[in-house]
Amino acid sequence: MATATLTSKGQITIPLNVRQRLKLEAGVRVEFVEVADGEFLIRPAVADVRSLKGLLRKPAKPVSIEDMKKAIRLRGAGR
Repeated sequence: MATATLTSKGQITIPLNVRQRLKLEAGVRVEFVEVADGEFLIRPAVADVRSLKGLLRKPAKPVSIEDMKKAIRLRGAGR
């Protein structure tokens, strides 16, 4: 079992073998999920695709399938 010590600032260092198994690298966010009273699961914080909703504005004018196909053909021909 891997253990870590909590510092006075509330920080811990995740043991190397745990970081390797979770594929955690510097800068990766982790989340703590409560699975039972007083028990937590640590896992990489991977955004759900639903979190992207509203990121892009809707186009001012709807684009038809034919217009999309035409744009793809033109872009492909330019290469």
